[in-house]
Amino acid sequence: MAETQALVAEIEALGHRLAQAKSSINRRFIGQEPVVDLVLAAMLCGGHALLVGLPGLGKTRLVDTLSTVMGLKGNRIQFTPDLMPADILGSEVLDTRPDGGRAFRFIEGPIFCQLLMADEINRASPRTQSALLQAMQEREVTIAGEHRPLGRPFHVLATQNPIEQEGTYPLPEAQLDRFLVQVDVAYPDRATERDILIATTGAEEAEVHQVFAADELIAAQSVLRRMPVGETVVETILDLVRACRPGEPEGRALADVLSWGPGPRAAQALMLTVRARALLQGRLVPDIDDVRALARPVLIHRMALSFAARARGESLAAVIDGAVARSTGLEAAA
Repeated sequence: MAETQALVAEIEALGHRLAQAKSSINRRFIGQEPVVDLVLAAMLCGGHALLVGLPGLGKTRLVDTLSTVMGLKGNRIQFTPDLMPADILGSEVLDTRPDGGRAFRFIEGPIFCQLLMADEINRASPRTQSALLQAMQEREVTIAGEHRPLGRPFHVLATQNPIEQEGTYPLPEAQLDRFLVQVDVAYPDRATERDILIATTGAEEAEVHQVFAADELIAAQSVLRRMPVGETVVETILDLVRACRPGEPEGRALADVLSWGPGPRAAQALMLTVRARALLQGRLVPDIDDVRALARPVLIHRMALSFAARARGESLAAVIDGAVARSTGLEAAA
């Protein structure tokens, strides 16, 4: 009983800190609370996020604000077709010592940080994109045969333009699967755009303050993993993920719609993010509504439509909504 009470107290205290962090972030990243919640959820889960949206919607501003509020050392990489893996990871240079001897010295690349913004990640070649695979999964890189750990915590927030595809390289499925969630950043509504206009064109802009430190974020990630999840939610997650796999008995209805579906990482991502969503909303335990709300951002980048489905004009969002309706018994999200 004492352990349960202590965990409840930790969850409630963390919820208050997160409310302060969200309030600070929303002063600079105006009117996009769902986007902020998803990105914060990814960080609370120890994962990475793929931000998909047109230029000028504040993605870079969000990452910069998160770096300040969460107390993390941040770096930014602008991905271009001529970017090389060494530009991200770092390289060894030959130094001459005062005594005339020579030795190699490693110069760290921008990946050695705690919050990395990979801007327009799909503009880099597959060779360069692959430089992030080991880092995103294992939190270390191997250079010249030596394993070099990255900062803790380590999060990648990558951006991608969904419209402009000239000179881009689609992310491979293995790398997409490393992103915990895909966050769609849309145009603001008129009232929000008016607030943005007034807030960003004056003599001064709103300041943000640090709420967390790196070690406190690591502690928060530990608390999240100790949050209880009901058996009904666990079974709903399994039903939903398996219903989106065309090769499974539960996914027979999608056999001619999907080329491939989500793997076990999708179920793990849902298991973590439903806890994060409950925590961000001030609740102690997640429910089925959390599974329903997070189905699209967790699954949409882990699935692919078949050629026939694309020819019919079907969309992954509609497929996921249908799977949610079948798996949860609730009305699919609009």
